[in-house]
Amino acid sequence: MRFTPWATRLVLTLSLSATAFLTACGGGGSGGSSTQIRLLNATQSYASLDLVVDDKTINSKVAQANVGTYGGVDTNKTATQVQTSDVGNSVAALAPALAGDSSYTLIAYGFAGAVRTSLLQEAQDAPDSGKVKVLALNLAPDAGQLDVYITTADAALIDSTPFVTGLQGGAGSGYIQLNAGTYRLRVTGYNNKNDLRLDVSGVTLDSASVNSLILTSTSSGTLVNGYKLVQKGAVTPYPNALSRVRMVNGLAGGAYASSTVQGKPLLINSPSPNRADYISLPAGASNLVVNVNGTAQNFAAPNLVAGTDYTFLLYGTAANPLFKPLVDDNRLPSTNGNVKIRLINALSGNNPLASLVVDYTTLASNVEAGSSSAPQMISSSTGSTVQITSPLLANPLYNPGTNGGTTSLTPLTANGVYTALILGDSTVNTGTTPPTMPGATGMFIKDR
Repeated sequence: MRFTPWATRLVLTLSLSATAFLTACGGGGSGGSSTQIRLLNATQSYASLDLVVDDKTINSKVAQANVGTYGGVDTNKTATQVQTSDVGNSVAALAPALAGDSSYTLIAYGFAGAVRTSLLQEAQDAPDSGKVKVLALNLAPDAGQLDVYITTADAALIDSTPFVTGLQGGAGSGYIQLNAGTYRLRVTGYNNKNDLRLDVSGVTLDSASVNSLILTSTSSGTLVNGYKLVQKGAVTPYPNALSRVRMVNGLAGGAYASSTVQGKPLLINSPSPNRADYISLPAGASNLVVNVNGTAQNFAAPNLVAGTDYTFLLYGTAANPLFKPLVDDNRLPSTNGNVKIRLINALSGNNPLASLVVDYTTLASNVEAGSSSAPQMISSSTGSTVQITSPLLANPLYNPGTNGGTTSLTPLTANGVYTALILGDSTVNTGTTPPTMPGATGMFIKDR
C-alpha cells in the first residue's frame, strides 16, 4: 500500500516502520499499462465532484461523502484533475505515478480554495478469516497531531490504549491487524484524552477485510469527521456529532460568574476577566445555565451545531449582564508560517466601538460590543506591537505586551491562531486629557 498526500503547505514525515510511503509526482509507469482509479469526495465544500484523467471523465457527480466506481487509465497518461460537477472548474490537479494492474482511490478533502488530495493504493493482501487490517489516515491538517482509539462500545477512554498515537496531518499509521468485530472509534488530541475530537459507535470491521479509517477537518478546524473505506469496496461516513464550547467572563468590575452547558461546568464562581477552556459536547440543545454574582440569568440557550467551535461571551455589568454565542474559526492559517488573529469586543458602559491594530496596521475597525471581527491572516513575528484602540481615545485601550507601564512586543508564533479580547467598563473619563477608559482591560489568547 502507498498513499500520496498532495498538500501545498505541509512538510510530512513518516516513520520508517509504517507501511505507508510517499511517491513523487510525475509520469506513469513504463510500458503504458492500465490501472484502475476512483474518487472519494471527502471535502467540506463541494456537494459533487468529477474525476478527470487525461481529459477523460472517470467519475461524474460523486456526491459528498461518497466514492465513485473504478475506471481504467493509462499509466503513461496520468494528468489528473478534480473538477466541480456544475461548472467544471479544476479544484485540484496532479500527475501521480501509478503502477499497472492495480487499484487506487484518490481522496479529495479540505475546503473551497484549499482542496488537497491523497492517493491510496489498494493492493493490501487480505487477512485471515476473523481478522481485519486497519489503516488510520490523518487528512485533517488543521486538527494537528491526533490519537486514535478503537475499543469496545463501553470501554472507558481513560483506561484505553490508543490504536495509534501522535498521528500527524497527512500521515498514515500503516496497516495494523485486529480482530473482526463492531467497535467504538474515538479520536483525541495528541496525548490528551480529555480533548475529544470524534466519538462514533457501531463501526463494523468485517472478517478478512482491509479498511482505511480516514479523518478530515470539520468547519472548526479542530474536530474531525471520519470515513471507513473498504479496500475496493464501499465508503461509510462518520460525520462529527460534537461541538466544542468555552466561556469567557468579560463582565465589568470583576463580577463573578458560574456557568454550565449540558450539565458540565465551564466557569465556577470565576471573577472577570476569566475564561474556561474548550470542552467537547454532543451537538444540539446547550441547556445553558449562568449565574452572575449568585443570581441566575435568563439567557436564551443556543443550539450547538455539529463540528463547530463556540465562545460563549458573557459581558456587560453585574446589574445588566449580556450573553452572546460566537462561532470560532480555529482552522490554521492557509499559508504556512503566518498567523490568524481576531478581535472580540466585550466592553460595557456606553458601548463604544473597538479596533485591532498590529504593527500599526488596522486589521479590524469599529467592532461592536458583543461581537467578533473576521479573522485576519498576517505574517508571524518574534515580536509585534498589538493594540486594541477606540475611536473615542487617543491612547490604546489595551496592549498585551504592556508590563508595569512599559510597552514591549508580543510574539506571534508561526501557524498560531489568536484572539485579542477587550472587556470591562468603557465609560470615558472626560475629565482627563487625553480621555481614558479606566475600567477597560483585555486578554490575549492563543487559541491554537
